[in-house]
Amino acid sequence: MTNTSESDGDGPRVPVVCPDCETTSRVPLSDVADAVERHNDQLHDGDDVAEVDPDVADRIADLVATELGLLEDD
Repeated sequence: MTNTSESDGDGPRVPVVCPDCETTSRVPLSDVADAVERHNDQLHDGDDVAEVDPDVADRIADLVATELGLLEDD
């Protein structure tokens, strides 16, 4: 996983974690999918080990569901 500094890019940065490597990186939102795939391909033979921090992924899913009205009571 590439480590990037906070000064790289202007957009939001997403934490990506790899429990096997015991690493966490923050990558620009636009680069998340490529960074995770590249890390897993290079270090884990393509196995899905590195991922967006699960707490952040859950929060994003909740925000999207709320925005789409999926969590509203009838």
